[in-house]
Amino acid sequence: MTTRVVVLLSGSGTLCQALLDAVDAGGVDAEVVAVVSDQADAYGLERARRAGIPAVAHPLAKGADRAVWDAELTRIVDGYEPDLVASAGFMKLLGESFLARFGGRTINTHPALLPSFPGMHGPRDALAAGVKVAGATVFLVDPGIDTGRILLQGAVDVLPDDDVDTLHERIKVVERRLLIQAVSEWKKENP
Repeated sequence: MTTRVVVLLSGSGTLCQALLDAVDAGGVDAEVVAVVSDQADAYGLERARRAGIPAVAHPLAKGADRAVWDAELTRIVDGYEPDLVASAGFMKLLGESFLARFGGRTINTHPALLPSFPGMHGPRDALAAGVKVAGATVFLVDPGIDTGRILLQGAVDVLPDDDVDTLHERIKVVERRLLIQAVSEWKKENP
């Protein structure tokens, strides 16, 4: 049975593109049924449109009621009847309404080896801490900030001349592979 996936993103959509490419190549028994972004100008929405996938912008207006936005996001995603929601570079926390509906079947990627370096600056924080190994994590989303059950991790050596950008680029390669693996294994582990 093919896994129906809604991808949430905020930016360029390289994680989403990696998943789309893996699906197209037959490496993943999944279908991306929609891409939703909190940014109307996110390039990831254009990637979805080019692939013939519904692309929906759902921005959170400054000063807007976060709970109302979350309930609307829940309604939008629910309309596509996903088996799995993949938060792939989505820079908003998912709220109570969303997690009540999709908790236990929403995964997120993170550019650090959780539980170390949660939050928005994993590669920067890893460099600042002087670690020798960084990496990426895929986890089940819960109400906390990057605190859900870890599903997959991959390590990346921190090189002596690394800066945030070079380290993050190498982490993204692992992050893409882990996202594809997590989606590929979802139905096997969650029949």
